[in-house]
Amino acid sequence: MAYREIELEDYVQLFLTEPAIVSSLGEGLEHHIKALLNEVESPLYASDKLFRESGLKDKSAMVGEVALSLRPFPDDLPRAHRSRNNQLLWHSLVQIEDRIERAIRRFGKQRVAVVIGTSTTGVDENLPVFQYAARHNDWSGVPFNQQQQYFSAAADFIAYQYGLSGICYGISTACTSGAKALISAARLLKANLCDAVICGGVDTLSLLTLVGFHSLSVLSTQPTNPFSANRNGINLGEGAAVFVMSREALDESSVALLGYGTSSDAYHMSSPHPAGEGAISAFSTALKSAKLTADQIGWINLHGTGTFHNDQMEAIAVKHIFGSKTPCSTTKPYTGHTLGAAGAIEAAILWGVIAPQTNPSGKLPAQRWDNQADEVTAQIHLTTRNDYWPYEHRIGASSSFAFGGNNTVLILGEADD
Repeated sequence: MAYREIELEDYVQLFLTEPAIVSSLGEGLEHHIKALLNEVESPLYASDKLFRESGLKDKSAMVGEVALSLRPFPDDLPRAHRSRNNQLLWHSLVQIEDRIERAIRRFGKQRVAVVIGTSTTGVDENLPVFQYAARHNDWSGVPFNQQQQYFSAAADFIAYQYGLSGICYGISTACTSGAKALISAARLLKANLCDAVICGGVDTLSLLTLVGFHSLSVLSTQPTNPFSANRNGINLGEGAAVFVMSREALDESSVALLGYGTSSDAYHMSSPHPAGEGAISAFSTALKSAKLTADQIGWINLHGTGTFHNDQMEAIAVKHIFGSKTPCSTTKPYTGHTLGAAGAIEAAILWGVIAPQTNPSGKLPAQRWDNQADEVTAQIHLTTRNDYWPYEHRIGASSSFAFGGNNTVLILGEADD
C-alpha cells in the first residue's frame, strides 16, 4: 500500500476505547473515577525500602505503589519478557483484552500497531548482574537480559503476547512518554500505516529513578501538595494505562481524541522554562489541532507535580491561554508521579471523567491540597468538590511536561453522534 497522509477531512475523529488502568489507587477505570470523585484517602505512603536496598540510610519518600497481587505471566512466556514492568502492564491488559481481540479480528494482526511509553522498562531486573560483577570482578556470574534494557520492551511484550506483526515501538521522553505514545498512535493512523493502535504507558517504582530524583532534591517526604505555597516536591508512583485507538469507534463507549500539541523549549535538562513558553505552545497547538477555542475546554487534568518550578510554570501557561475560570486540577496526589506512564494514566482519568457511563453526574475531581495559595504562582481555578462540567458537551485537556523542556497536551471529548 502506498504511503500517504490522510487529510483531516478524510475522517471525522480518532476514537479511544475505554482504557485499562492500574495505579496505587487500584485497578479499573470505574474504580479510579469513583475514588477521585469521592475524595478517598490518598494511598501514598512513606517508604525507605528502595533507599535501604541501595545502601542509603535514614532516607525515605512518599510513594504510590501498586499493592495488588499481579496477574501471573503465562507459563510459556520467554524469560526475556519477564519483568515487574511488563507484569504490571500484563495485569492491566486483562481489562481491555476483548477490545484488543476485536481490533485484531476487525483489522488483522499486521494492521494493529503497538506504541507504549515507559522510562524504567525492566532495568532493575539486571541489577543482580552489576551487583555480582562489583563483588566478584566477574561479569559472567549472572546472566544479562538485554531485552529488559530496551525502551521498546513493553511494546515488544504486547506484540509477542498477542501475536502482532505490525508496527511496534517504545517511546521514552521522560514524563511525557505515555502522552507521546497516544500522539504517535494518532500520527500512525493519520498516515494510514495501520488501522488500530494499542497505545499507552507503563512504569514501575525503580531504584534508579527514586535515587535519581532524590539527587535532584525534588522528592517530598510529605504528601505532594501541588500549587500550594507549602509545596516541596513530588511523590513517585507506578502504574499503567492502555487504550485501543482507531479511526472508527470499536464500541459504543468510545471517547474521541480531538487534538494534541507538542513542543520542546530545551530550556534546561531538568527544569521547565520559567515563563511557560513550551507549555503555552503545546496548549495553543492542541487547541488549533482540535479546532477549538480555549473557552470550550471544560476541565484540565494538570501535570501538577508539586515542585516549585513546574507548578509556577504551568499556572502561568494555563492563565495565559485559559484565564482564571477554566476548572483544573491534578490527580498526582492520588497516584503519585508515574513518570513514563503519567501522560497515559492522566489521559485515562480524563477519559473516565468525560464519559457519562463512568461519570453520570458530571462532577469534576476536587484538587487535593492544603488550600494555601502563594503570591508567586499565577491564580487559576483549582477545582473544589462543588465543581461540575461547565458545558453539556464534555471536552477536556491533559497536560504533561518532561525533562529537557518536552511538553505535550492532549484534548479528549465526547464523540459526535
